Amino acid sequence: MGTSENRDGVDLTNLDQPLSDDADATKRDLVDYLDAVADRILPVLAGRPLTVLRALRGRAPFMQKNVPKYTPDWVRTVPIWAEASRREIRYAVCDDRRTLLWLANQRAVEYHPALGPADDVYRPTHLILDLDPPDDGDFASVVAVAHLVRRALADCGLDGAVKTSGSRGLHVFVPIDDSAPVDDVAAATRALAARTEALDPTVATTAFIVADRAGKVFVDATRAGGATVAAAYSPRLRPGTPVSFPVAWDALDRIHPSDFTVRTAVSALAGGDPWADAMPAPTRLPADLIEQGRAIPVARVAAMHEGKRRARARRKDDEAGADQTG
Repeated sequence: MGTSENRDGVDLTNLDQPLSDDADATKRDLVDYLDAVADRILPVLAGRPLTVLRALRGRAPFMQKNVPKYTPDWVRTVPIWAEASRREIRYAVCDDRRTLLWLANQRAVEYHPALGPADDVYRPTHLILDLDPPDDGDFASVVAVAHLVRRALADCGLDGAVKTSGSRGLHVFVPIDDSAPVDDVAAATRALAARTEALDPTVATTAFIVADRAGKVFVDATRAGGATVAAAYSPRLRPGTPVSFPVAWDALDRIHPSDFTVRTAVSALAGGDPWADAMPAPTRLPADLIEQGRAIPVARVAAMHEGKRRARARRKDDEAGADQTG
């Protein structure tokens, strides 16, 4: 088998090269996998500004938003103003197999689409909770919290689909209609996280500061607005090159994220599209959920203020200690 070939007009090169030292996968494995799941991953990428994680030889992996200057004219792009950097960024939009193959040939391993479409990027189409275990936590604890999320959803008349993150956690996606502005979606996400924590605070936490999590699963409610999340079926640049893979709620207790890699995921699909099959119809967010969330501080902002408060307290303690020893 050669180290280069052409598919759909895209020249694929250096296919025998490993993706990383611990990937247990070559560039060919990446290309073959993405080509095999193209009809499943493209619907979750299409029409959305795309950030990719690239793994080039001899360089540290990096997230790429702005497309390179050599991007072919046939790759659709969309310009979006970035307030933080005060510049316009030209994102790729992966609508077709040809673009997907071109990105794979660029050693784009991970695919992180925006939560909103290119024509209204700050209108998220899903409410998302990211369940992240502590460093020494096992996957069973994440599964337990995922079931708490499902209970919290059911309690307010919502439903969602769940997938592995491709790392050690789980993502819960709740499709929503376009009736709520982005700030209300963010508020509802915070409220849903708080309701999940309240169901069993011994295993779930919304503490944004890592030191405050006490070994519990973090229910991350910050995936709103301009955030991105690894797409369903996206590979991840982790040992073994795992894949973010859809899982039925009643199967969570029988799987582990490492079960799904670029080498094994296609056979696990068994010809189906479990993400599309599991996703409920979009629904309106309950007003009481939004209202509750409005009273909950934005996690990053609250953590920043708390960090400053703790730093001031430490300085005072240090100064007091110096006065006593001086």
